[in-house]
Amino acid sequence: MNRATDILETIAARKSTGEPFALATVVRTVAATSAKAGAKAVILPDGTFSEGWIGGGCARAAVLKAAKDALADGRSRLVSVAPEEVLTGQGHTAGEEEGGVRFAKNMCPSQGTMDIFVEPVLPRPNVVICGSSPVAVAIADLAKRCGFAVTVCAPAAEQSAFAEADRRIEGFALPVAESASRYVIVATQGRGDEAALAAALAVDVDYVAFVGSRKKAQALSAALVERGVAAERLSKLKAPAGLDLGAITPDEIAISILAEIVAVRRGESRGANVRA
Repeated sequence: MNRATDILETIAARKSTGEPFALATVVRTVAATSAKAGAKAVILPDGTFSEGWIGGGCARAAVLKAAKDALADGRSRLVSVAPEEVLTGQGHTAGEEEGGVRFAKNMCPSQGTMDIFVEPVLPRPNVVICGSSPVAVAIADLAKRCGFAVTVCAPAAEQSAFAEADRRIEGFALPVAESASRYVIVATQGRGDEAALAAALAVDVDYVAFVGSRKKAQALSAALVERGVAAERLSKLKAPAGLDLGAITPDEIAISILAEIVAVRRGESRGANVRA
């Protein structure tokens, strides 16, 4: 089995288990370099090179920094490693970024130039739905089609409301930690509202929202305060859930909620018209 096969198997295995990593690929070389175009390496979140090879120490520090940043914000990077005189001749300096390219100085005797594309490979973001109301079912269907993994949290007797789900949890007890980003929607609509909301607020997630009126959300929040839920946790609750699209039907409400999740995920929610 050759190295190319080894690294492809490593990539496939890590994808299947939902483990985050960065993939570095040499896309261009000029003059003498130890690695050639097409060379790949798998870099783990702790900075370990798990599999593959992209050359010696000439590019290592710059690629590790790019991998760390890519895993943090989910965006790919292009790193160009070149001798100082080449960078100067191009009007660049080591550490500079321009046009999506991060420049780094090659300190190796080879004095070659390498361009390395670093891309994050992250688990699918997870939409967690608490409840089995018509809105909950509509969210599950739409989220799946939008590329999210779907986790359904509902009593055993209500699970049949969902034709498909990537994960099913009986009740509302959410795992404390997940490797993927999580967006939690409480859509119980009168069946276990307080229990579901308490469970959703007990774990760290990227977004948590309640499907219901503002008045009902305020009453539930007051009840949760009496149960000892911290104000800091409650401050993260979005209620009512979704962008203010004037949605009425379950499908329309699901669209407004998924639109809000996409805005949060893409970092554009600050300028969105979010229902206060």
